[in-house]
Amino acid sequence: MDRRFLTVLGVSLVFSLIVTTVFYQMSAHGGTKKGESTDQKDIVEAIKPLGVGVAIKPTDVKIVKISAEAFPKGAFSKVEEVLDRPVISNILEDEPVLDGRLAAKGSGLGLAPTIPVGMRAVAVHVNDVAGVAGFVLPGMYVDVLVTGHPPNGDSEMTNTCLQNMLVLSAGQVIQPDARGQAMPAPLVTLLADPQQAELLTLANSEGHIQLVLRNSSDKSVEKIDGRFVTELYGAQRKPAPAPTAAAAPKPRPKPLEAAERPVPVPPPVAAPPPPPDQIVVIRGSTRTVEVIPSRANE
Repeated sequence: MDRRFLTVLGVSLVFSLIVTTVFYQMSAHGGTKKGESTDQKDIVEAIKPLGVGVAIKPTDVKIVKISAEAFPKGAFSKVEEVLDRPVISNILEDEPVLDGRLAAKGSGLGLAPTIPVGMRAVAVHVNDVAGVAGFVLPGMYVDVLVTGHPPNGDSEMTNTCLQNMLVLSAGQVIQPDARGQAMPAPLVTLLADPQQAELLTLANSEGHIQLVLRNSSDKSVEKIDGRFVTELYGAQRKPAPAPTAAAAPKPRPKPLEAAERPVPVPPPVAAPPPPPDQIVVIRGSTRTVEVIPSRANE
């Protein structure tokens, strides 16, 4: 065999061996470094989907290993930290359990944990028509219309008493169906502040309530005057009586400008008194004057 061919073949084998060795060492060194810098940490995950209002039990969660760098904020490392805490936002299967998805321990079950502090949940009785034929689902927004006879009105009227109200539950359901199907809901629970809760309760007892479904992205609040029964038959709305104005105080006179002010007239000067009567008496070279007293001084 040709010696040159063997020489080239040997050099090629040696060179390939050197390259392979260097590449292997670099890969092994990089993997060791990465493994040393990545610590494993326990994290609590859900074994099955957890719905709103469910209190977490030991059979609902599990512990898995995750790198410390991938540990999400608000996650838990111990199962004891999440037990008996109600869920306020749906948790999917194999999803880490986060603190923002849970209510405080002891805050109640079902609907109570989903009510924000300072707000109230008010239940309203509706039928299929008032409940928008069953399409009012939890998480939607509605307007509340009330129909009744106002104290000083000539006929019944319908007025929009509340707008943009969040639906917490429909019947016994506190979260919508995954398929979004209509559900018969004779009882709808709305989220309201204390003042709205009073108004909603009064409307439910004094009149007939109708729920109007609205787009969830529409947060506007319109100014609506309401409609009377007579307006259905072409009658014009009676103008509101003008408020009786109380006797207004007389307006104060406008101060005059300096050029318009009258020039003050000086008081008349009193006439000097008349001179008294006098008698001149001449006795020789002596001349005297005697004054006769006036009768006014007598």
